[in-house]
Amino acid sequence: MADTSIGTPEQLRDPNYTPALRRAIPLGIQHVLAMFVSNVTPAIIVAGAAGFGFGSNSPDFPELLYLIQMSMLFAGVATLLQTITVGPVGAALPIVQGTSFAFIPIMIPLVAGKGVDALAALFGGIIIGGIFHAFLALFIGKIRFALPPLVTGLVVTMIGLALVDVGIQYAAGGVPAKASGAAEYGSMLNWSAALVVVLVTLGLKFFAKGMISVSAVLIGLIVGYLYALFVTPMFATPEIPAMLTWEAVASSWDRAAAFALPVPFKYGFEFSIAAVIGFCLMAFISAIETVGDVSGITKGGAGREATDKEIEGATYADGIGTAIAGIFGGFPNTSFSQNVGLIAMTGVMSRHVVTCGAIFLIICGLIPKVGGVIRTVPIEVLGGGVIVMFGMVVAAGISMLSDVAWNRRNMVIFAISLSVGLGLQLEPDAVQGLPDTLRIFMTSGLLPAALIAIVLNLILPEELADEATEEVSGGHAGHAKGSLVPDNHV
Repeated sequence: MADTSIGTPEQLRDPNYTPALRRAIPLGIQHVLAMFVSNVTPAIIVAGAAGFGFGSNSPDFPELLYLIQMSMLFAGVATLLQTITVGPVGAALPIVQGTSFAFIPIMIPLVAGKGVDALAALFGGIIIGGIFHAFLALFIGKIRFALPPLVTGLVVTMIGLALVDVGIQYAAGGVPAKASGAAEYGSMLNWSAALVVVLVTLGLKFFAKGMISVSAVLIGLIVGYLYALFVTPMFATPEIPAMLTWEAVASSWDRAAAFALPVPFKYGFEFSIAAVIGFCLMAFISAIETVGDVSGITKGGAGREATDKEIEGATYADGIGTAIAGIFGGFPNTSFSQNVGLIAMTGVMSRHVVTCGAIFLIICGLIPKVGGVIRTVPIEVLGGGVIVMFGMVVAAGISMLSDVAWNRRNMVIFAISLSVGLGLQLEPDAVQGLPDTLRIFMTSGLLPAALIAIVLNLILPEELADEATEEVSGGHAGHAKGSLVPDNHV
């Protein structure tokens, strides 16, 4: 419900309205708290996949601090592009940008086990993919027909399915602990920390209200962090050490600088055809997601449809923000859907409120000590949060699929796309004979599933007899009625 003490109903629906700073700053920080964990998690996952993340004992582990720092800094920069705009770049709406989960299944195969050396090609792909993403703004409205809910819902579901095992591995003790056969991997002590996070998150999400409910994952991680710091040392053994100690926290804080500027091309620049094609293809999905978020903001906050100018400006900001981030070691940025819901909850449409949040993110990104503290979060604690977050990604995809008319045609398209995509994720060795570039595409699972769904949706006839799928459906049948080609709702 809107807080009318902040302004009149007309003012609250106006993106250009500026509340008093004593109101605007807390509301802006509230937006940051709602997206903070999701924003830094991709950097942690990519570093772990590359081999210098939590628990790796890699000499490059301090590089994770820089990646976390860049995730905060350039989420703030990209958000500023959306709220204050630069020429045609930006929607002039309260859009919060952050590091996108959607690109993680693409990034993991690119860096898997290759350490810091893999980052040059990764960020090369991010830069070029960001430029291509910005280019999509010129005709974003014309390609929406190719990405109906059947396709976008499948892609979002696949993103979540590609990541759920990460949460389980983290909660059990992390990939390095699993690979080394460490005794603590899968121990009850490790799982207890993850379960504390899950239970606190669920409790706050369902039984609290307002900002406490919105920030449930963040608060759950804080409680889990305190549990790891104060409780796990009491149950530690020589085989299963404590997850976190005061000495480790103090050391990480002391070693982190009080202020540091980003370094352009810190990891170099390398052209990788696999990276470039992967990021460019995913830009289509990210662009459509942003269109949906812009529409959600204008409908929920102002009760109107988004204009073409707003949609184009938001897409420009997505791409330019991603390209700039890639230059300095940041990951692809996109609009954050959870903040769309927060605008609907508060009823405050002011873009200047989100500008305050963006400035707060930039300040955090320039202070490595913030990343130094994040770096001390035990992998098991993060696993509890990741289990919730990635499970919600799957649920969001299924929710999008509820808009699909589940006739026989759409069932066949979904079945083939999911079977190939998920199958390749689960059995990557099945395509080990392919060239490296093609193998990376295929083992992501996400790209083949999306491409199959897009192509089949465009070329298959709209009519399919009921009996045409009986022999392969095992007696199961969908009974939804509706148009054979879903509308362009995102």
